Amino acid sequence: KKQKLIGKELKQPTWNKFFYISSHLKEFVKWKYNKKDFLLKNLTMNFIEEFEYFLKTEKDHKQITANKALQRFKSVIRTAVGEQLIDKNPFYSHKPKRVKKKVIYLTQEELMKLENKPVSQKRLDQIRDCFVFCCYTGLAYNEMANLKKKHIKKGFDSFLWIQMTREKTDKPISVPILPKALQLLEKYQEIDDEYVLPVVSNQRFNSYLKEIAVITGIEKNLTHHMARKTFASTVLLYNDVPMEIVSELLGHSS
Repeated sequence: KKQKLIGKELKQPTWNKFFYISSHLKEFVKWKYNKKDFLLKNLTMNFIEEFEYFLKTEKDHKQITANKALQRFKSVIRTAVGEQLIDKNPFYSHKPKRVKKKVIYLTQEELMKLENKPVSQKRLDQIRDCFVFCCYTGLAYNEMANLKKKHIKKGFDSFLWIQMTREKTDKPISVPILPKALQLLEKYQEIDDEYVLPVVSNQRFNSYLKEIAVITGIEKNLTHHMARKTFASTVLLYNDVPMEIVSELLGHSS
């Protein structure tokens, strides 16, 4: 019945993730027990550990992806306990394996190189500008793609701010438009009556970034998400902006 809440209090991508877990569980039960179903009351820690093993070996999931899958499975089991469908939570003593995740972002030197390198092809120049804009605003792809002129507002300090709702968390975000970002807004102010920047699909955007990396000599796997990391690390933390403010500007839920 939760499927009916899509678009109301549940987003389609969130629903999809739980649907994938359900599919993986069905495959696991068939793979491990040669059954089509498995009773909730029979769930044990061993079931969880074997499911994790299945995800990493049969589905080729990295540890961080397996952890996310188990986290969503755990939330469903917690609901089952709350509704008294089972007596105890088999996840009670389960702890996700730690993952050391290296945050990759552009250094100040790399960002300057990206900004200043002449790019002759219009499509690549536009994608480079959009990427740099996000390096100075921290917008995720969806926010960038849906950024409209109505989201640009004058703040209490008389400077321009981006004020919109982050799609992933439904949390309002308010980001000051720094001089470089303002320069790019002015460059594209005539491109559309409603939208702020030229936009292509996320897949094509990241594909073009690969070409831009070669042209600019940046030896990193450029993706749109790296712009958000660069905003947090190089633009904000490097300039001594407190972590709490960084989190607020990025629109994090916690």
